[in-house]
Amino acid sequence: MASLPLERDHHRTAHQSAGPAACADGLLLAAWQDFASSAAINEWDTLARTVSEPNPFYESWSLLPALVNLDRDRNVRLMLFWQGGKLLGLMPVARAPRYYGYLLPHWCNWTHCNSFCGSPLVAAGSEQAFWEAVLKQFDTRPGSALFLHLAHMPESGALYDALCSAAGAQGRPCGVVHREQRALLRSDQRAQDYFAASVSGKKRKELRRQHKRLSELGAVRFHRYTDAYKIDAWCDDFLRLEAAGWKGRESSALACQPETAAMFRTSLHGAATRGRLERLSLSLDGEPIAMLVNYLCAPGSFSFKTAFDEDYARFSPGVLLQRENLDLLGRTEIDWCDSCAAADHPMIERIWREKRSIVRANIGIGGSLRQKLFQQILRAETARLGRDF
Repeated sequence: MASLPLERDHHRTAHQSAGPAACADGLLLAAWQDFASSAAINEWDTLARTVSEPNPFYESWSLLPALVNLDRDRNVRLMLFWQGGKLLGLMPVARAPRYYGYLLPHWCNWTHCNSFCGSPLVAAGSEQAFWEAVLKQFDTRPGSALFLHLAHMPESGALYDALCSAAGAQGRPCGVVHREQRALLRSDQRAQDYFAASVSGKKRKELRRQHKRLSELGAVRFHRYTDAYKIDAWCDDFLRLEAAGWKGRESSALACQPETAAMFRTSLHGAATRGRLERLSLSLDGEPIAMLVNYLCAPGSFSFKTAFDEDYARFSPGVLLQRENLDLLGRTEIDWCDSCAAADHPMIERIWREKRSIVRANIGIGGSLRQKLFQQILRAETARLGRDF
């Protein structure tokens, strides 16, 4: 397979984008601005519909707004994998001089604070070829990097299996350096049966009482949208609601930074136009007191963001909305939903019973001496976990 050069120095701005790079078979590491034209986005969206494992955070409508707003130094590149003139793989990557405070230069898949999955977009059936090409290119042109760091990787499925297979077949040092279990919704049960199995009878009775008491204050309504209906006003309400709570006090709410607020608005618009968005809200007299965003990427989905009005905390509006969110179980095209929540989340793990293992993994790159040096570093990190790939 003929390979394209690993990197080209492009410095165009987004409005100067020249469209997709030449579609010769192999890998291209390109400036993301050069892959932001309509034609390139069409290629990107086509790929997203053929992947073996969905990742909304790397789809065009989500990743491009993140890059526009958060890649301040313009260091991120898109690693593009072509075969037969088709785009079959895409992963944003960046060079990083430090590794959790240590001066250990490395390559990494690029994520941000509101990106909860780091698996590349790879067409079904091309997983092994993708990873082999990625590792070959990083061996050839590692620069000063000692290893490849992959964050937010699901530890199951065709992508992870292919990565393990490609690294193992080459005798390459590699290992999991962090693992967490986060809540997953996956069941053949109906929503009401699942909720009854997850939540005690005493708690369900309490929720009914809270709903009744809330209804005494005014008209209580649940709303569900899968299109762009009044989406601008909805985004305004969500940003306001989130910022008024603990995230606002800790300066982690989307509205605390204009860049993250802009990313949120643009991403939701893009998801809606592609049929990837579901918005839920619980309102009291027309004012939202709990809101939730799901990204629908069949056969999976991702519970991206949720917020509730803390003035009504005694009525558990967030839990009431999550009960409504269990209607995902009735969608024939959706098999599972990733909570995108931190491990041991006090609310969601009382309702969602399944788990998804998410890992950070490091893989040696470059020549034999570089990989031997990395192996020593890896051994120290993986010792505390007790297992490698």
